[in-house]
Amino acid sequence: MQRSTVRLPWGNVSYLEWGEGAPVVLLHGAGVDSASLSWGDLGPRLAAAGYRVLAPDHPGYGHTPPAPWPSTQDRLVAYVGEFVDAVGVTSYAIGGLSLGGGMTIGHVLERPQNVTGAMLLASYGLMGRLSDGPLSGMRQAATWLTLRSGLLGAVTRWSGRSRTLMAPLMPALIRDPAARTPELLDEILAAARAEHAFEAYGQWQRDQVGFAGLRTDYRDRLPSFPRPALLIHGGRDTSVPVSAARAAADLMPDARLEVIAGAAHWVQRDQPDVVLAAMLGFLETLSPAA
Repeated sequence: MQRSTVRLPWGNVSYLEWGEGAPVVLLHGAGVDSASLSWGDLGPRLAAAGYRVLAPDHPGYGHTPPAPWPSTQDRLVAYVGEFVDAVGVTSYAIGGLSLGGGMTIGHVLERPQNVTGAMLLASYGLMGRLSDGPLSGMRQAATWLTLRSGLLGAVTRWSGRSRTLMAPLMPALIRDPAARTPELLDEILAAARAEHAFEAYGQWQRDQVGFAGLRTDYRDRLPSFPRPALLIHGGRDTSVPVSAARAAADLMPDARLEVIAGAAHWVQRDQPDVVLAAMLGFLETLSPAA
């Protein structure tokens, strides 16, 4: 593993890199996630299979300092393009978890020319509201109110920095007890206690969470999704229900859905071996970009 820094037009971005071969760009999720937290296990294993893996820390996450602009969905999508340009990769596959999945969708829709395929793990951007069901409107409004009041951010910071409070929340992210290691919890708590922890995430939440719905919903654009896609989703994901991934896969012209039985939202941490096999099987089918 090599950690490097690349200069973008507005500042530096830290990223992890493994291996040599066909490039694969991997984007982590929100909260206090980072390249190390989401891809520290799968990155070297993809590299061992013959791929060059690049995983950046998004602005305000991990080792990358906050950007001089608000962390909105549109700006994060633009940053992905800036990153791949700066590291000089062409003809690459790209994938992401949750927020990173939504960034992947946005990037492929805006700049498909050098992309060979997309991997969407528990992806954001596939729903009109934070939840589905008959009470989704009430839940959406309540989340908006607590977010705008500052209460949601305060509770998130408080719980994220406490081992006592954080440990009971982990099964919603990782169902397999063996994968919820003390070392992983230590890494999460360290990230949550960092100087700028949750700042970029809070900005993104305020950009995305509206009173009646979410600002970004890519479903209308999925029928024209220009590249092959693999959707990987935990069967026990309570953050993004598997029904959303199934509906999205049905809308896309060239997509395959892999439901990982028993897995929760942080699917590659929950069932890394199964996710790795699915990713490798998909990557082997891709042709170089023109």
